[in-house]
Amino acid sequence: MPHTNMTLVRAAVTSPFKKAGRPGATVPTDRAVLPAAPAVPGRLASYRRICGFSEPDTLPLTYPHVLGLPPAMRLMTARRFPLPVVGLVHTWIEITRHRVLRPTDRLELTVYADGLAPHRRGTEVTMVTEARLAGELVWESRSGYLSRHATDGPGGDDATDGPGRPDTADAHAPSPSPTPDPAPELPAVAEWRLPGDLGRRYGAASGDRNPIHLYPLTARLFGFPRAIAHGMWTVARCLAESPHPDEVRWVRADFRAPVLLPATVTYAANPTGFQLRGADRVHLTGRTVTDAPGPQAGSAAATGGRS
Repeated sequence: MPHTNMTLVRAAVTSPFKKAGRPGATVPTDRAVLPAAPAVPGRLASYRRICGFSEPDTLPLTYPHVLGLPPAMRLMTARRFPLPVVGLVHTWIEITRHRVLRPTDRLELTVYADGLAPHRRGTEVTMVTEARLAGELVWESRSGYLSRHATDGPGGDDATDGPGRPDTADAHAPSPSPTPDPAPELPAVAEWRLPGDLGRRYGAASGDRNPIHLYPLTARLFGFPRAIAHGMWTVARCLAESPHPDEVRWVRADFRAPVLLPATVTYAANPTGFQLRGADRVHLTGRTVTDAPGPQAGSAAATGGRS
């Protein structure tokens, strides 16, 4: 999986020349395409281990999104992309699987920006990743990334979650809805103790080596007291804990608060959704749809207390 150091440098170089919220701003129509290829076995195995997926014959639902991250970053760091990448916050993701995917499937990936939308705290861009097999659309994801800036709407002058804290990609702002609803508490299923090196381990498996996830020192450069867990790891780990991860064909996840590492978190679920909770806040909420009837998100019997 491509190393992200050059992309991060490119983001740092181009971001100061971009201003979010410019009237009439549009996203380029460029599309990034990765040629058809199967998953690399060693990298896929590492990803499965760190996320907890155990089904060897199917591709994890979140994995094509991971493969599409490098071309997405190339698009977002291009000069014509209107938002600065430094400061972008991954707010939500929806993934749809149209058929079961196998590790040997030669997937062609296409990534593009699908427009800008006003947000109560700035401007949000939707990035789309599509996977095709022999020309057929078999998988797709849509992700919201928020660029915070002053707006005229309610809460528009509240551009950060704390005094002087800059936001960076995957920093998990609240849901992009104008007035996010409080999440009802779901039944607890398992408690997970997340080590301080989780960000480095997931970064090695996924290729996402954003400095906010690696070390306390590099995270402090961006305003976080400690490294934070990758948002996409939290989604993948919750899906892996569901009774039948290979049967989940749709998921919507909203990132609500960062997980500072190390941490102890609670995975909670009911038949239609899941949460990741800390002692005093909800970090992640999600909803799922499966191919088969029955429990969709988690149960003590189905998970066997895995952590």
